[in-house]
Amino acid sequence: MKLVTAVIKPHTLDEVRDTLSRLGVTGMTVTEVKGFGRQKGHTEIYRGAEYTVDFIPKIKLDIVVTDDQVEAVIEGIKGSARTGAIGDGKIFVSDVQQAIRIRTSEIGDDAI
Repeated sequence: MKLVTAVIKPHTLDEVRDTLSRLGVTGMTVTEVKGFGRQKGHTEIYRGAEYTVDFIPKIKLDIVVTDDQVEAVIEGIKGSARTGAIGDGKIFVSDVQQAIRIRTSEIGDDAI
């Protein structure tokens, strides 16, 4: 099993979710986060004063999938979240040692 963590722009969430649903992903955790990468934030003008926004709002997705789903999930996220602009996001893949469904005590792939 793998944990796919994606940090994406908020406005791409619906399209990414729809794509992952079509790929058979049955669940994900979505968190509103703030951060910055190469773009290092930006400046905004509010009531005539200039402010530096160091942290950009993003969406973090955590998705646990079976090993055979990983490549399709990565390609689905890349295709749905890409706008071609700086700050489109990142995808990280980690190993998951164990998954347990609390309600039924199912273990491993059966738990996802």
